[in-house]
Amino acid sequence: MKTLIFLLIIVLAFNFGEAQIDNDKALHFAGGSLFGLAGAGIAKEISDGNRVWTFVGSVGGALLVGLGKEAIDAGQEGNQWDNGDVFATALGGVAVGFTIDIFTKKKKKPKIAATALSNNYKLVNLQTPGKLLISNTIIHTE
Repeated sequence: MKTLIFLLIIVLAFNFGEAQIDNDKALHFAGGSLFGLAGAGIAKEISDGNRVWTFVGSVGGALLVGLGKEAIDAGQEGNQWDNGDVFATALGGVAVGFTIDIFTKKKKKPKIAATALSNNYKLVNLQTPGKLLISNTIIHTE
């Protein structure tokens, strides 16, 4: 239900905002979304699926491309730096970051259960909810 409401708000926002947003800003938003998706994918692989770093990678990728594009624009004759374009590009990365965070399942950490057998040995079970990974392993502790 949350997903349906979110998608409805996004569709309505684009529908009503179409006349108010400059075509250039919409292109920057789309570019920020694409490069934010690439940044999120890279960050997710590097961080082994950490949700925070995936979001940072999404925003960082979009912001990096937006700043680079505006730096190129500022160096051209008859063109200038536009903070609104950088903001639109970064906003595309933020939108992708939130979308990935909404649709990504949280990883559950395995639980460790230990039973003392004697002074230096323990019986260990590593479990995830509903699944047994390693059963009855005896480890030596000192």
